[in-house]
Amino acid sequence: METTRLRNESYNDLSYTTDCPSADSSPSSDNRSRHYQRLEEDPTSSTTWFQTLVHLLKGNIGTGLLGLPLAVKNAGIVLGPISLVFMGIIAVHCMDLLVKCANHFCQRDQRPFVDYGDAVMYSMESAPFQWMRANSIWGRRIVGFFLILTQLGFCCVYFVFLADNIKQVVEAANSTTNDCSFNKTVVRTESMDSRLYMLSFLPFLILLVFITNLRYLTVFSLLANLAMLGSVVMIYIYIGQDIPDPSHLSYVSSWRAYPLFFGTAIFAFEGIGVVLPLENKMKIPHHFPVVLYVGMATVTVLYISMGTLGYLRFGDDIQSSITLNLPNCWLYQSVKLLYSFGIFITFALQFYVAAEIIVPTFTSKVPDRCVLLVDLATRSFLVCVTCALAVLIPRLDLIITLVGSVSSSALALIIPPLLEIFTYYSEGLSRWIIFKDMEITLEMPWNQVWGVC
Repeated sequence: METTRLRNESYNDLSYTTDCPSADSSPSSDNRSRHYQRLEEDPTSSTTWFQTLVHLLKGNIGTGLLGLPLAVKNAGIVLGPISLVFMGIIAVHCMDLLVKCANHFCQRDQRPFVDYGDAVMYSMESAPFQWMRANSIWGRRIVGFFLILTQLGFCCVYFVFLADNIKQVVEAANSTTNDCSFNKTVVRTESMDSRLYMLSFLPFLILLVFITNLRYLTVFSLLANLAMLGSVVMIYIYIGQDIPDPSHLSYVSSWRAYPLFFGTAIFAFEGIGVVLPLENKMKIPHHFPVVLYVGMATVTVLYISMGTLGYLRFGDDIQSSITLNLPNCWLYQSVKLLYSFGIFITFALQFYVAAEIIVPTFTSKVPDRCVLLVDLATRSFLVCVTCALAVLIPRLDLIITLVGSVSSSALALIIPPLLEIFTYYSEGLSRWIIFKDMEITLEMPWNQVWGVC
């Protein structure tokens, strides 16, 4: 799923933390303990368990949710939900590993914070291989690379999502009625190609990302969240009614289709970037594991219900986004428009993450008088790149699978188990833990390659 975190109006890494635990016991105490005090804690900026839970849910629910019915189709009506449960358990476990390892380095080195990239870099410094210790800086660079790839991948998905949904609304405008009964025979008026819709959104999105102070988007972001929440509720109301006989649906899909399920599912579960900042903002940080398990259990139930009900409701006619299957009445056309508005605003938030990593690289090399021009030019170029990629692959399901299989799986499933091995190897790890971590890490690339192919 899509992840965005804002930190003091600047951003260097999606997983940066503003506070971090320090040891509250003697050096002989267990470094893995979650009971710690904060360094330089600002009580006014701390969050309660409920606020943390809300942020965790928001960080894991996005466009990936709407593609899960197609994912279940690619896995089968029985195998799909079971696989979602399994992937949910693995994803939560990897999130927990990241938090545990970050806390370990904070306690060991008395650091005010440790981000995802720093955690990987410090773990490589503790690795048993000399060449890994000598090149530990590449740990941070690899995390940064996948982070940029993921965030710009989200932006590509948004281009296609906006084009597909707005195109459908425009083409069905003449036949849109107040009757919301599903009608497969509705005749749409052909309009321009979806690629032209993407190009038409390009100048507006470029202007949107020129807003470098996200406080100006606060009101619009709130409205976007409300619009997306209302849209999801309306989708659930519709797909929960008049479910046809599921006997004709496949219980288990072919092995050729299953990798497409993996890419879409991991795209939806990719919320690991919000874990460290949320945990380190809590007033009582050792309560975070409970919040994590409750929140991700809720997310998993939401994913399973949306994927299963959506596939049951529309069967083999399910499209890449379930919004494209909604009936052509004004009520559900408004759902598409509201969700599209939410995605339009969210584009700026997701793009902000990548821009704050890339733009300073260019602006730091020019005179002060050229900083603004280079900043805007770089942002425009990045938006054009995401639009060009979306135009080249104008299928929402394929882009979601590609982003999920390549970058999301690396950040959410492959790196965290390796992080645990490198972090605690010198302290002694049981063979079971090493086997478990290697099993997660080595099995994911196979699904990753299949998903890309």
